[in-house]
Amino acid sequence: MSEPLEHALAETEFIDHTSAEVKKFVAGVLPDGGLDERDRAVRLYYAVRDRIGYEIYGADFSRRGLTASQTLRLGRGMCIHKSLVYLAALRSVGIPGRLVLTDVRNHLASERLRSYIGGDVFHYHALTSVHLDGRWVRATPVFNRILCKLYGMAPLEFDGTADSVHHPYTGDGARNMEFLHEHGEFDDLPYRLVLDGMRSRHPAIIVGPDRDRFAPGSLVADATGRPA
Repeated sequence: MSEPLEHALAETEFIDHTSAEVKKFVAGVLPDGGLDERDRAVRLYYAVRDRIGYEIYGADFSRRGLTASQTLRLGRGMCIHKSLVYLAALRSVGIPGRLVLTDVRNHLASERLRSYIGGDVFHYHALTSVHLDGRWVRATPVFNRILCKLYGMAPLEFDGTADSVHHPYTGDGARNMEFLHEHGEFDDLPYRLVLDGMRSRHPAIIVGPDRDRFAPGSLVADATGRPA
C-alpha cells in the first residue's frame, strides 16, 4: 500500500504555497513544462539555497515572520525560514515535502554568534525531506554559496537521488557539523515547540518585547570584519 502524502502537500500557515510571493518565485525558477519531478526539485533547491541569503541575526520568529511568503519578501532567513520556502515551492508544483528539525554541533557560526547561542550546539536546525521517485530524500537548501566561501565550507549539493544533509568536513579536514539529535519530521512548522525551545536553549540571542526575534548583526560582517 502506498504511503498517503496529502498532508505533505497541504497548504499551511507557514507553508503558504498558493501565496503570490511563492508563485512568483517558482515561476522565475521553472520554465513552462519539459522538466520531470526530480529536475524541478533540484532547480528549486538551488534557487532557494543561493537566491535567498542565509542570515541568523535579526531572524524573525513571529508567526508572520516564519511564513514562506514573508521570507521571500525579505530575501533572507535562517535555516527554518529557508526550509519552509523550499517546502512551499515544492508543494506548489505537487512535490511532497516535510520539515526536519535537528540539533547540531559546529553549526556554521562566528565566534560572536557562538557567544550568543551559548556554545557550539545549535538547537532546532532545519532541513527538509522530499518525496521523489517513490522514496524520501533529505535536502538542506540553507547555506548559500557566498556565505559558505566566507566560512571556508563547500556548499551542499543536491541531485534529488541522495541525502544532502550537512557539511561533514572543511577543506582542511576539520570536523564542521555533527548531528546530535533529531526532533522528527513535520508536515508543518511546530511553532510553539520551536519558539519555546529557542527561548530556553538560546536565551541570550532572543530579543524584542515579544521575545520572538534574534539579535541584530551580520554573518558576513562577522566573517570579514567589516561593518554590516
